[in-house]
Parts: sequence; C-alpha cells; structure tokens
Amino acid sequence: MPTPFDRQSAFSGTGEADIPLAALESYLQRGLEGFDGPLSARKFKGGQSNPTYRLTTPTVSYVLRRKPSGALLPSAHAIEREHRVILALHGRGFPVARPLLLCEDPSIIGSSFYMMEHMEGRIFWEPWAPGLSGEERRALFASLNGTIAKLHNFDPAALGLSDFGKAGNYVGRQVKRWSEQYRASETEIIPEMGRLIEWLPGAAPADAMQSVVHGDFRLDNVIVHPAEPRVIAVLDWELSTLGDPLADFTYHLMSWFMPKLADGFGIGSLLGHETEAGIPALQDYIAEYCRLTNRSGIADLDMYLAFNFFRLAAILQGIAGRVRDGTATNRHALDMAKQVKPLAETAWRFAERAGA
Repeated sequence: MPTPFDRQSAFSGTGEADIPLAALESYLQRGLEGFDGPLSARKFKGGQSNPTYRLTTPTVSYVLRRKPSGALLPSAHAIEREHRVILALHGRGFPVARPLLLCEDPSIIGSSFYMMEHMEGRIFWEPWAPGLSGEERRALFASLNGTIAKLHNFDPAALGLSDFGKAGNYVGRQVKRWSEQYRASETEIIPEMGRLIEWLPGAAPADAMQSVVHGDFRLDNVIVHPAEPRVIAVLDWELSTLGDPLADFTYHLMSWFMPKLADGFGIGSLLGHETEAGIPALQDYIAEYCRLTNRSGIADLDMYLAFNFFRLAAILQGIAGRVRDGTATNRHALDMAKQVKPLAETAWRFAERAGA
C-alpha cells in the first residue's frame, strides 16, 4: 500500500530559489531602508499561485512575493492589490505581515513583486491542526473565527479601500469571472461544472452588505504564533476584494465538507476529524461568527457552499491550465488539479440541496 501523502512535510520548508539575486540585491540597496547584504534566497514550498521567497541577510530575514513568469490568466496574480490591502490592514492593527515595499518594474527580477517582514511562527497544513491539545485547538479555532470576523467588521472606506472592488452583486460577478477563467483553462469536460455555470447566476443572492473579503481564508493561509494558539498573520491576499462577507465566511467553512482524494492529495479536509478534541461543531462555529458580526444567522447556506466549491474548482482548474501551459509554480500542482472534479461534484450536491 502506498504511503499516504503528508501535506505537512510536502508543503513546509523551502527549496532552491529561481530569482536573480544580484539584480535584486542592487535594487534593495537603493530602495529598502536599512537593507544591507549579502543576500540569499530560498523558495517556500507551499502555495500554488504567486511564488514566495524567504530572503536572508546576515541580520534580517524578509519575505518576497512575486507574479509567476509566463502567460497569465486575465486579472490573476494581483501582486499590487495584495500589497495595497495588507498596507491598509496593517495600519489598523489587523494581523498581517508589515509590508516594506512594492516594485512594479519587471526588469528587476522579471515580474512585479512586493516585500514584507518575515514573521516567525507555525503553519498547519492540515485543518485539524495536528499536534495541538484539545484546549489549544479550541483556542486556535476561536482565533480563526475572530480574525475573519474582525476583517468583515472593518468599514472599507475607513481603510481607504472604498474603491478596492465593484459595488454589489459579488457572487454574481465571481460566478462570471470564474466561469470565464474555468473555460480558459479547461482540460476536460466536467458535466457538473457546466450545470453550475448555468444555475449559479440565477441563484446568487443580493449582497446584504459589503466588506473587504480575503477570498481564500483557511488555516493553512495563516501564521500561528510559535508557542500560542492564535493567528499572528493572514497570508495570501491575491483574491481579496470588496464583496459579500457571507460568501467569504462560508468559503472558510468548506473544510467541514472538503472531499478527500484516495491518494491523500488535495485541499485539507476535516472529514473524519470532526470529533477531534477542540474542533467546534459547524453550527456552533457559525453561531459564534454571527455573534461577532451582529448577524442573526446565514440564509442560503447551501447556495453559498455550492458557489464556493464551484469557485475553488475553477481556481484549481487554473492550476491544471498552468500545468498544461508549463507555468505551474508548485511541484504538486498536477496532484492538486485532480481535485477539480470531486469539488465540482460536491458543489452540485449543495446546489441540489439549494433547489437546483
């Protein structure tokens, strides 16, 4: 029997860096206050989209995040938007790494990039946070819930982000965007995706309110304090915009339903771990978020889950498209792309529960 895929080992740590260090070091000597080389670099293994590197000098470590090379899907890999949103949120005390600079000149390393402080901590690649006690796990889930609620409670205008996205019809616009990007990167016919593309536009709810949304909020996109069960930085803001906070929160809930592949690849799932000590029951977790954001509940939960599983399937199909086009940045990209069909099937089951 093959050894089950170990997400923690596969995605933790760093590998060789494919970045022109001499040109970068020269640029940072001119543009980054306090920088003093020599500079070395390692590429983080985790992540599927924008290549991310740990830069090290004799005294300081930084993190650099860049657009990938090669042909890119329209509106994807929005490095400049990531920098803008973390700059705004850091100024209001939200847990993000402090941004240091944005370089939009592709001649330096071959693409736009930004740099931020390096934050020491833990990343859990499995959503049940293996290795924690029940009490620690309970506190970590409470921190996750409180973090996304804090994000959704911000007034975008007060953050200087009132123009960070279009107003209204967030789910409808997302369905259109990801339907188009799915078709652009399609590598096989998946009937459920076709049905969802037809059904979702008419099922999208009117936005109850608008907030900054992260777009990919889950445990493996946060840094956890080295010794305490609390979030100290939220990562990967590529999909952030203004939108429906309920769509953003219900994306976070997908861990409770995420399909598991036989070989262990794919997005981490809580299926089979729901009774681990400290993992909250789904309805309790929803109730706490509603309390923190002053809501009475979440109507259309099944529709939101159908939408989010569809959206994730389309995102992972983009990874399959990058494998096809030779621009994938992660060696596990092809294995991740195997999850597109199970995600589409899960999305359609929720769509049927919502009346499709």
